[in-house]
Amino acid sequence: MTDAPEKLTLTLDGGDVVIKLRPDLAPKHVEQIAALANEGFYDGVPFHRVIPGFMAQGGDGGNHNGTGGSSKPNIPQEFSREPHVRGTASMARTNDPNSANSQFFICFDDARFLDGQYTVWGQVESGMEHIDALPKGEPPREPGKIVKARAE
Repeated sequence: MTDAPEKLTLTLDGGDVVIKLRPDLAPKHVEQIAALANEGFYDGVPFHRVIPGFMAQGGDGGNHNGTGGSSKPNIPQEFSREPHVRGTASMARTNDPNSANSQFFICFDDARFLDGQYTVWGQVESGMEHIDALPKGEPPREPGKIVKARAE
């Protein structure tokens, strides 16, 4: 038995996005995302990169421009064969595959070219329409924000 969280709820202005966590694919990533969420790290953090037909990226708790992380250490990659399809939650990183920290993205559509190169840690179960509705841009003029994030 494990008491690892099963779901991550992102409360956005439009409503809740519920993500099924996948510790079977990426236990270290799920542990870090859940810990950051429950510490309030993601509260008020914007989606700083939202590309139509591709993905919405957020989780930069520092300067909100995609260059920041958290005070926690980077996480070694946990790549899998899980496909990057609509609703997939995966970790952002630099060119170093072991540089994931706090930033993540949610795919709008199939992005199979990312398979095996980014760590998949969850799948949107409900509320994808709220991700679809995020303001677009790199960065958006007035970015959508995570009002609150909690793992349970």
